[in-house]
Amino acid sequence: MSERLTLPVLPLREVVLFPGVSTPVGAGRPTTLRAIEAALKSDSRLIFAVAQRENVDTVSPEVLYTTGTIAKISQIQRGLGGVQLLLHGERRGAALHYTDNGRYLEAVVREVDDLPPLNADDPAFVGLHREARERAAELGQKSGLPEEVVRQVLEEVADPGRLADLVAGYLEIQPAERQGLLETLSVEDRLRRVLIHVQRQIGVLDAQEHIKSQVQEELGERQREMFLREQMKAIRKELGEEDEGTEVEELRKRFAALDLPEAARKEVDRELERLERANRDSMEAQVIRTYLETMAELPWNKRAEESLDLKRAAEILEQDHYGLKDVKDQVLEFLAVRQLRQRSPAAAAQGNEDDKQARGQILLFVGPPGVGKTSIAKSIARAMGRPYVRISLGGARDEADIRGHRRTYVGAMPGRIIQGMKQAGAKNPVFLLDELDKLGVSFQGDPAAALLEVLDPAQNDSFTDHYLGVPFDLSEVLFVATANFLQSIPGPLLDRLETVTFAGYTEREKLEIAKRYLVPRQVRENGLTPEQLTVTDAALSEIITSYTREAGVRQLEREIGKLGRKVARQIAGGEVERVTVDAKDVDDLIGRPKVHPERKEREDQVGVATGMYYTPVGGDIMFVEASVMRGKRELVLTGQLGDVMKESARAALTYAKSHADQLGIREEAFAGTDVHIHVPAGAIPKDGPSAGVTMATALVSALSRRPVRHDLAMTGEITLRGRVLPIGGVKEKVLGAVRAGISTIVLPKENAADLDDLPEDVRSSLEVHLVEDLDEVLTLALRGARFEAGHLVFDGEAPVEPSLLAKHN
Repeated sequence: MSERLTLPVLPLREVVLFPGVSTPVGAGRPTTLRAIEAALKSDSRLIFAVAQRENVDTVSPEVLYTTGTIAKISQIQRGLGGVQLLLHGERRGAALHYTDNGRYLEAVVREVDDLPPLNADDPAFVGLHREARERAAELGQKSGLPEEVVRQVLEEVADPGRLADLVAGYLEIQPAERQGLLETLSVEDRLRRVLIHVQRQIGVLDAQEHIKSQVQEELGERQREMFLREQMKAIRKELGEEDEGTEVEELRKRFAALDLPEAARKEVDRELERLERANRDSMEAQVIRTYLETMAELPWNKRAEESLDLKRAAEILEQDHYGLKDVKDQVLEFLAVRQLRQRSPAAAAQGNEDDKQARGQILLFVGPPGVGKTSIAKSIARAMGRPYVRISLGGARDEADIRGHRRTYVGAMPGRIIQGMKQAGAKNPVFLLDELDKLGVSFQGDPAAALLEVLDPAQNDSFTDHYLGVPFDLSEVLFVATANFLQSIPGPLLDRLETVTFAGYTEREKLEIAKRYLVPRQVRENGLTPEQLTVTDAALSEIITSYTREAGVRQLEREIGKLGRKVARQIAGGEVERVTVDAKDVDDLIGRPKVHPERKEREDQVGVATGMYYTPVGGDIMFVEASVMRGKRELVLTGQLGDVMKESARAALTYAKSHADQLGIREEAFAGTDVHIHVPAGAIPKDGPSAGVTMATALVSALSRRPVRHDLAMTGEITLRGRVLPIGGVKEKVLGAVRAGISTIVLPKENAADLDDLPEDVRSSLEVHLVEDLDEVLTLALRGARFEAGHLVFDGEAPVEPSLLAKHN
């Protein structure tokens, strides 16, 4: 049985010591220094050197490997803050257990012997040993060591296991791989693993040498190529075969066919002269050639033939898009003005600034994602017969994206505007600037500021790209921009745009869009035919309400595509020949519903009022809960409310206190009580003034202990005097309330005009009350309430007793 030793522990960071190898080690940790001192006091000067699993300062048994090396401290050099050791690995050791004696770590170590091969004379093992020895010698020489030194060191080690340890000690591999070699007791396995690492390092050194020689050879080859080209040029000149001017002449002919402005003509002539003088193969000639080719490819005087027919334009818009009536009307009005101006001889003859301003109005389509902003721009181009160009501005943070780079920079190129014009091939395309509100700002400039000139009809007839260096006329371009949020667009840029607002689609509109466009497209894209897949209206309605929550239809199309793939798999597998999908089949095909919209309460409750809110993906209802309890006359607000909603809650409480007598609230309701207002869901931040009337109604209900109607939803801002002020997003809010099952709506009177935006079938199914003050709201919302002689009185049941409030709240 191997001898057991109790030795001080020397933890090693990123180092693994092998038997038979000497390694310098630095030590500075107090516990390590004490362990070294303990080892030096012993006659053997032995210490257990073991690697750490993690590079941490505080060492515990858990971070140390169990296999290490019993090492002897050969030399020690003391210095400020630590010591330098020269360790010589004696033999392998396995720590049976570690002990912390309070000053340093100790280990009970058992010596571990190598596992020799079964037959040391086996030809395979002998060949492995010889190959490892020869490859180790090769690695040493490639690493820059003298051949005599390498040979001498290897000849001193005859034992295969010792050879593997010696070579492993000098390999440039990761500590974890070193530890793996140390823990490999089989001599044959260890020798084989070491040989693999040696071969890998030889390959790396060979690759480095190859790259180095390639670089040197390439540099020499370039110089040789330049010399030969000069010789070839001289030979051709002597033979009369010189044709350097051919390329320049071709460029001259191309520019002669273009009707260039005077400034562009001067710049082109100057660059052509420079190209003639420049060395054909020089970098300067390549830059000039690229510039001239770009100038020649731009549509300086080429226009697309425009055929503007309003009737055809209306048909195209109707074919490509369902709904969006207001948007289509605005687009057609815009096109009608352009058509009349084209036909007017007086307008064509004018060239003043007013004419430019009227001719070049620029549209900005604003709305949520997926409502058809980009596709409307395509339809406009098709209706006008113009080329269509789109560039995405999302994430653009450099002014050079718009204006281009100056030619002094290596790799300079025109900006996206000029590149788009080059792509269009005409000077009057429909040019879509997508995601205008996603422009960024960096130290390289503000691209939004660069767009000011592009989108100003009074200036863009002389837009100067930094790369071109000459004015380019953009006045005939029909620019259309898209954005999701107006707030993200700088004021000066927004001032140059005519805004067209895209509202979200109603559920009925989404149903029609799905039937007319989305389902047929997904049937085609999934390799199906209309006979193989039929989706009923009920199934589409189920997908719209239970699987999507958006203003547009992108997610709806993805869900229909998912359904199509499921059906395609069934048909391809021979399970069915055709499928008709009804509402009850949707769950089985595309999974359980992902959206759970709010539904109206089942019964009237005290302190719970129903409000309406707007998001970019549509409207919905929310519940405002109010509760009164014993306390210190404090107002508690929860539900991640923003500052504006908190102020609305305070205004509602002030109104209730100041009008308590009129509202039928007893004086003791405020004495020694806290009022708590909560707006679910608590994880979603909320803000805005439109919940004011809802908070006030819930508060008055809780204080007067009168229930609020569950079938009524309200919205509006309130003042301390009880006035109800107008709000925005009426269409989306009302549609969300209808979806939740609400039948009665309370709106500010000043929002009466917004009701015209509602679909007729929705408007006719609702009972809408327009109010000016909170008294009217409370009369409608609180069950059995009415005002008599300036006081709120109730018919029917008595107030709910305090003991029953818990059941309601």
